[in-house]
Amino acid sequence: MLSVALFACTGKQPKLEDECLYSPSNTRFAFWSNVAEQMEVRIYNDANDVQIVPLQKGENDFWTASVKGDLAGKFYTVRSFQDGEWKPESPGIFAKAVSINGQRAAILDLATTNPEGWNNDKRPAMPDPTDIVVYETHLRDFTMSPNSGIEHKGKFLGLTEEGTVILDEGGQKPTGIDHLKQLGITHLQILPMFDYGSVDETKTADGSKLNAEGSYNWGYDPVNYNVPEGGYSTNPADPACRIREAKQMIQALHKAGIRVVMDVVYNHTYDVMGCALGRVVPKYFYRLNEDGTYANGSGCGNETASDHEMMRRFMVESVCYWAREYHIDGFRFDLMGIHDQETMNAIRAALDEIDPTILTYGEGWAAMSPAYPYEELAMKQWTYKMPRVGAFSDDIRNALIGSPFDHERGFASGNPAGVKDVMRGLIACPEWSGEPMQHVSYITCHDNYCLRDRIEVSAAKESEATQLRMNKLAQTAVLVSQGMSFIYGGEELFRTKRGIDNSYQSPDSINIIPWENKKTYYDLFEYYQQMIAIRRAHKGFRLGSAELVKDHVEFLDADNEQVIIYCINNLDGIDSAQSLIVLLNGSAQLAEAKIPEGEYEVLAHDAQADSHGLGCIQGGKIVVEPYSATILAEK
Repeated sequence: MLSVALFACTGKQPKLEDECLYSPSNTRFAFWSNVAEQMEVRIYNDANDVQIVPLQKGENDFWTASVKGDLAGKFYTVRSFQDGEWKPESPGIFAKAVSINGQRAAILDLATTNPEGWNNDKRPAMPDPTDIVVYETHLRDFTMSPNSGIEHKGKFLGLTEEGTVILDEGGQKPTGIDHLKQLGITHLQILPMFDYGSVDETKTADGSKLNAEGSYNWGYDPVNYNVPEGGYSTNPADPACRIREAKQMIQALHKAGIRVVMDVVYNHTYDVMGCALGRVVPKYFYRLNEDGTYANGSGCGNETASDHEMMRRFMVESVCYWAREYHIDGFRFDLMGIHDQETMNAIRAALDEIDPTILTYGEGWAAMSPAYPYEELAMKQWTYKMPRVGAFSDDIRNALIGSPFDHERGFASGNPAGVKDVMRGLIACPEWSGEPMQHVSYITCHDNYCLRDRIEVSAAKESEATQLRMNKLAQTAVLVSQGMSFIYGGEELFRTKRGIDNSYQSPDSINIIPWENKKTYYDLFEYYQQMIAIRRAHKGFRLGSAELVKDHVEFLDADNEQVIIYCINNLDGIDSAQSLIVLLNGSAQLAEAKIPEGEYEVLAHDAQADSHGLGCIQGGKIVVEPYSATILAEK
């Protein structure tokens, strides 16, 4: 029989993350509720043998107990009595390990989940945020192709495998983690990898069953925020397995010199009463309309209330937990515009205490209107009020390839209407970004059409060769902009989703990275690779401060309304080049342009790029090929 002792108050308020503190001699429980009349924790020895432990209310609405004995390997739930009834059991709001499908929390020693060498795992060096090139992918998309050469398809471990290749007449071409190293990116942003509700983990032990059951999902439906998704583990029934394998993936990426960004979705939950936030403390963690119904700024049926003290604390503690326990290097906040600015600033301050190089950025908008004062929300236009928190720039996205909500062309596909907004994006939209690192330059992400399909929709009559040039031109603008650069995985391989603009639950045939494209479109891959190398080689494209951008960047007049001449000047002591000039031609015709006299090394021209140079030219008049960029470095 278990021996139970009350968790004595020490005068220090427990953290929300201290719900279950295990040691071999006793396990301490602490759950927060400001509405419960009674609370209990239910410890399961097996499915039918449960030990009920009453919790005692202490200071600051924490309910606590301590249970003597070694409880490792057991499961538990918590439930509360309120309004005359016992609410449904839940694993608690801060469960760190769970049963299959996350209905019960697991008791374990987290140290036993550390892979060999974990204590020596280090974040790759990151001198300046504007050095960052983020690559976004979904774990399943990246590893599932039958041509990937990856053994652990659809799993965390798929991103630990080195030496995977696709065979080609010209030899072998790397896939998987080696592809990322070859490409040269600095950060891998992974679509939600926390425990989410839309996939049945009982059907994922064999990765092939997931698609067969129609259960694919991006994962933007949180259930347990602080546990890895079991569907990505080789054994979701083992609570330690998913934790260990997630750590192995992060460790392997760090070894490869790549930092890991976690896509976090604190703005809503999968549902309300099916989630611990709703079961333990109904309504507190959510914003409500005046009539008492749940507000819906997320478009998913509810929106969380980051402005409430304990929800804010939950978010802060959660990101810090992932940063400490899993060595996560950055956080991308889904629908960040639903959260309030004070919370985002509190998150930034807390992460700074762990490691100031941990990245924070997100979507500076909401799906619908949040139930909170607009001017206090973390919307894009208020980014400057949140130092070192970035936001995606739909300004440069829409200008380059057109809005995702219509079929119009953008600058890179022949529409001059977006020229001024492209220019704003190249200097990181200082009217809202504050500093360049707060401007996330991108053209596509998992949402909406991928780049190939977006160009096809707006420029369907153009040849594939022309569409490839448009692809390169758009991505060039992103990679020479002064903000952080972001690439959606597979764009370097000319991926298509066959015209599906919302593939959140589409099958593998739509979503997987087509590794065979690396053979067909290797020229495109090499262009992306060289453009990343050019960005890395030239600090002028990543000056790092608004003041330096103002001092060193100018735009020259172009006779053609579809040509942009972007110059970074006076780079002595900053760059190996005296100046850098980028000419972007968004038209179907050759374009002549005037540039300052001097001797220039050509880094890119006519849809080709080479960080070591394509040759030298003299300044004066220059011809830029249709739908292409010319990049020059003055010697």
